[in-house]
Amino acid sequence: MADKVFIFDTTLRDGEQVPGAKLAKEQKVEIARQLATLKVDIIEAGFPASSPGDFEAVREVARVVRGPVITGLARAVRKDIDTLWEAVKGAKRPRIHTFLGTSDIHIQKKFRSDREKILQWCVDTVKYARSLCPDVEFSTEDAARTEFEFLCRSVEAIVKAGATTINVPDTVGYATPMEMADRIRRLKEKVPALDKAVISMHCHNDLGMATANTLAGILAGARQAEVTVNGIGERAGNAALEEVVMAIRTRKEIFGNLYTDVNTKEIAKTSKMVSALMGLPVQRNKAIVGTNAFAHSSGIHQDGILKDRSTYEII
Repeated sequence: MADKVFIFDTTLRDGEQVPGAKLAKEQKVEIARQLATLKVDIIEAGFPASSPGDFEAVREVARVVRGPVITGLARAVRKDIDTLWEAVKGAKRPRIHTFLGTSDIHIQKKFRSDREKILQWCVDTVKYARSLCPDVEFSTEDAARTEFEFLCRSVEAIVKAGATTINVPDTVGYATPMEMADRIRRLKEKVPALDKAVISMHCHNDLGMATANTLAGILAGARQAEVTVNGIGERAGNAALEEVVMAIRTRKEIFGNLYTDVNTKEIAKTSKMVSALMGLPVQRNKAIVGTNAFAHSSGIHQDGILKDRSTYEII
């Protein structure tokens, strides 16, 4: 039986957080329309509470783009959530996405708080968001560094409070694939309530393992991948949409019945559009979309390609 992996595109939110990559409202809408053509499942169109301009851009995407779920990000405070809801409520399929750090380093250093207070904050936030919208995603920020038993307690309470998607992010790109797979697998075993929610992966690339960590989480039971076109994003970037999608499509013997709805014929066009509008050149040797990805210099390689492309090209 086929098993779908939902593609949550955060190019317009996390991707746009790259210094110098600010988009005008019209540009956000143009990219969002292309993402709909690409057939991603969810578009995270921005962070509405961050500025009036971003609020207007997210609201316009919600108004005109049809097909994908439209969401944005909000801190776990009512003002942010209200602002987000005002921006996305015009969408045919809106979602509220909110987050709170659950690792001890975030709890102690950022919030000057303790685990019990943070846990209650998470629950109260989800309940409030759910009172506005039936589709609520909650991110346990810095989940890869969160003490496991507390992560289990938090996820269980968040699902029971009404979250429909639980994001387990590697916010700082700290994890390895084996660790991520183990964490997702054990989380599913320890928290039966997760049968009622989708587990999502959101991995950063600080150690160059964002795509690998995302795929490891999917193999362990996660069914949503949070990605960006060309792998852009904070610091070293996010898991790249094109890499995650093409790995699932190409390696059927590994991923079995898993699939995405992404129209892979639109990947190159989308990559070029995002690169041009954001002013972020794609490195030549970038997997899938780099100009060298299907180029061959070695005579041995050229000979093989002329005889049969599958000798040196897997896609």
